This record gives sequence, structure tokens and C-alpha cells, in this order.
Amino acid sequence: MDIYNLVSFLGIFILAAFAWLCSSNRKVVNWRVVLWGIGLQILFALFIFVIPAGSQFFLFINNIVVKILDSATAGTKFLFGRLALPPGTTNEAGETSLGYFLAFQGLPTIIFFAALMGALYYLKVMPLLIRAFAYVFTKFMRLSGAESLSVSSNIFVGVESALVIQPHLTNMTLSELNTILTAGMATIASTVFALYVFFLQRVLPTIGGHLISASILGAPAAFVMSKLILPETEKPETLGVRIKPYYEREDNLILAIINGANAGLRLLGGMVALLVAFLGILALLDLLLGWFGGYLNHWFGLKMVWSLKTFLGYIFYPFTLVCGVPPADAFEIAKIVGERTVATEAVAYQHLAQVMSQGVILHPRSAVIASYALCGFAHVASLAIFVGGTGALVPSRIRDLSRVGFRALLAATLACLQIAAVAGAFCSQGSILLGK
Repeated sequence: MDIYNLVSFLGIFILAAFAWLCSSNRKVVNWRVVLWGIGLQILFALFIFVIPAGSQFFLFINNIVVKILDSATAGTKFLFGRLALPPGTTNEAGETSLGYFLAFQGLPTIIFFAALMGALYYLKVMPLLIRAFAYVFTKFMRLSGAESLSVSSNIFVGVESALVIQPHLTNMTLSELNTILTAGMATIASTVFALYVFFLQRVLPTIGGHLISASILGAPAAFVMSKLILPETEKPETLGVRIKPYYEREDNLILAIINGANAGLRLLGGMVALLVAFLGILALLDLLLGWFGGYLNHWFGLKMVWSLKTFLGYIFYPFTLVCGVPPADAFEIAKIVGERTVATEAVAYQHLAQVMSQGVILHPRSAVIASYALCGFAHVASLAIFVGGTGALVPSRIRDLSRVGFRALLAATLACLQIAAVAGAFCSQGSILLGK
């Protein structure tokens, strides 16, 4: 343990205090949610990072993820041949990789994991896991059964998590709606999980375990930040009530896999469209900023680098310091975390892998903290997706969803930073979980 661990530990509470400052009603604080939410995160991190049995379990889960990911690439290798081989690898015929191609190596795994999730839902594995997490949140935090179930579902899936509580959406309070949006953006879906593992596996071998850990930590963190920013002032209809997930089970396992794969294909198309559109728009913004900034540099003798990523880096710089990132790496990590808010976490993870492979990141703990901070859909594109997707299920509440949308985005961003601080508090130099 060193000074950075202490900084991260204090950062957990500093970030919560910042959320309270942004609250819609500072006089109302649900201390049970705040203390249990932070406590559950700390207990889980202690188990994973400090207790030897927990660390071994972490590595076991990471190895399972790697094996599943290897299976996920079997279909892409059959379809795309050498184009699907990751850099530096060879296939059974002795052919070597042609280099890095995201479209052929990373993105198609989304289809596999969507099909796998469809199968797990049909086999009732997912509903069982979701209800187990919901029971913990309802019992210890005394939250509504509907929001507990939705947040628990978000540990594993994305915007479709609202489906499990569809009958309850009409009568949910504003605070509940804010919580389900926050949780959706403070976590990632298992369908895109493999993509981020693919990005970072070569530079951070234990990334699979870290992303699973981050997804679990993201749920209580979402409760903490959501209830601090928009506290409950009404009485939820399902307060303290355990409810069952609402979902339509397929007729058979084959149909579940087929429909899951088709859903994954639609998700893949949506992600490709987002990446093409947002990266193009960001490039245009950077071009305009560079043109305008060039004149300012010339007129005032400045030497500033004018780009949206740099400006966002300045905004997030104090937050990365609070999370326990060493100052030598803080600004670089801040730029990547800031980039996620406008360019999606997929781009941010890819850039994190690039700076790690180039040796720009000097401290191993910086990479681990960044991987946790990026583990969420906390960006503008997802805000539109979650508000629109949830609103499609309950059109009568679309206005309320849009009202709380930006508060939910702020809460989700702070939740991601908080789980990064939790990881930083227990991540020590020389730990086997750093993958070194």
C-alpha cells in the first residue's frame, strides 16, 4: 500500500460529495443507500484484490473469459481467414496475421455473445443471477424491487434491461427512472464485453477479470450516485418488494440462440454506425478547433494544442487525480476518460490500449484504474439510446425520462469514476492482478 492507495480511498468519498453538491435536493440524503452502496463496493474489492482466495478466483474467472473469447473467434476465423487473426498469431495452416482489423477481429464477437446470452436466458441462468443481485440490493439498501431488478439486469445486459421491469415503468418515480438510466450508462453489456477484452488483452492480460469486477461494482455505485444526485422524495410502488423479471422465453434453445444472434447483428450494425458517425463528427470538430486555435496561437503567442479531447482532458484531470492516478499519467488518462463521454467507450478503450502499447502510461495502476473508469456506457450516444429505448416501452414517461437524462449521465460518469477509485484503493504495486 502506498500514498496513491490512500488518495484513491479518499477519492471514493470525494466523488460522492461532489455528487451531493450536484443534488436536486441536498436536504434529502438516503444514508442507508450511500453507506451500503460504498460498503458493498469496498467489500467486493477487498475480496478480489486483498484476500488470496479472492485473487485466485479473479484469475480463474479471467481465464474462463479468455477461453470463451477464443471460442467466440472460431466463427470469424472461418469466415474471414487471415483477416480474423490477431496481430502476431498464426492459424493451423501456418498462415500469419495480416495485422489489426477491428471489423474482422473484434466487432463480430458481439454476435457470439448475444447468442450466448440468449441461450443463458432460455436456460434460466440469467434470471436466477439477476434475482440474486436484486435480492441483495433490496434487502440491504431498502430500495424498490423494480429499480433493484433493473440495475441487477444491467450488470449483464444493456438497454434491454428495462424489459425485465416493463409492467412497472408507468408508475415509477422520477428518482427510480433516474436510477435505471444511471445504471444503464454506468455498466456495460456482456454483448460488447469481448470487444474490450480484445482491445486490451495483449497489454493487460487480466482485463477480462477486471471488466467483470467493474460491471459488478458499477451497480452499487450507480445507486449511490443516482440517489445523491436525484434523491427519492416519493414512495415507490414496489418499495421493499421482491418482484420477478418480466421476459418472454423462447420456445426452444435453438430459437433462443438464433434470435440472440440476430439481435447481436442489429447491435453490431448500430455500433458500427455510431463509430462511423461520431468519429467523423469529432474529426470535423477537431479540424475547426485546430483552425480557430491556430489563429489564437498566432495572435497571442500561445502554444496550445486545440482539440476536443484536450479540453475534456482538462475537465477530467482533477477527477483522475482523485481516483489515484499518478500525476505523470493523470492528464493522458483524463483525455481518454473525457473522450469516452463524446466518442463512446469502444474508442476510449482502443486508445487506452494504444497508449499502453506505446509506453505512454508509466504506472501499471494507471491502466487498471482507467479500465474501471471506462467500464460504462456513460456517453452522449448512450443517453439518447437509453432514453429512447426505455421511452419506447413506456411512451407516457418519455418526457420524464428526458428530464432526468442529463442528471443520469452525470451520475453514471461519477459512478464509473467511483469504481475506478475503489479499484485504485486496493490495487498495489506487484499485485498479480496487474497482469505483470
